[in-house]
Amino acid sequence: MPLLKRESWHACESSHGAESVAPDGISLQAPSCFGSALTNLATGKKGLQRGLRNRKWTVILFLDETILRETPPLRAVWGRIDEQTCVPITGNRNKRVLYGVLNVKTGRMLLHSAGVWNQEEFQKVLRQIRRTWRGWRIVLFLDRGSPHKAKGSMCLASELGIEMRWLPVACPELNPVDHLWRRVKQDVLANEPPPDLDASVGYACQYIFGLTPQQAQGWCAF
Repeated sequence: MPLLKRESWHACESSHGAESVAPDGISLQAPSCFGSALTNLATGKKGLQRGLRNRKWTVILFLDETILRETPPLRAVWGRIDEQTCVPITGNRNKRVLYGVLNVKTGRMLLHSAGVWNQEEFQKVLRQIRRTWRGWRIVLFLDRGSPHKAKGSMCLASELGIEMRWLPVACPELNPVDHLWRRVKQDVLANEPPPDLDASVGYACQYIFGLTPQQAQGWCAF
């Protein structure tokens, strides 16, 4: 069931429209299951950029997920002096997972909402990435989450011609999408009454759709 009136996948286009399609003749198939899907890299930005200079028809993407819950982030609250402030908590454990993919060159953003974080939903993301950047050589930076490293996910990435590069462990600052989630939770979802999850997803998406390509690009210094 879609969480918004649009489809669950959304594209935040740059002011210049969608990216052009790469010329025909570029092979998108990897020779083996793990041939191009898995690349281990040294820590630090130099390791992340290895082999990317002067590559033609290559798009660099970052992917990250965040969980939205019915208990909103609380940063501050008004209260009377010398009186304890009550913070209502529903106790519900319902959640939504928001998947985000950012093109660091153009600021184009794709969003996918789901009820779970698993390899099946991640593989939907991979297929949409290939449809969106049809004909391009794709390099996808992401963390080492279990849905990402599942055998089925890596095989699918290889079949789709998506090269997955693992970010260093415990270095969220290297992923610009993680910075975007922090801003969404701080500026959009924080300090609100217990929300309706569908509404929270809608607010988050509206905020991201309202960003200019320059603002979206500003979250990364890759």
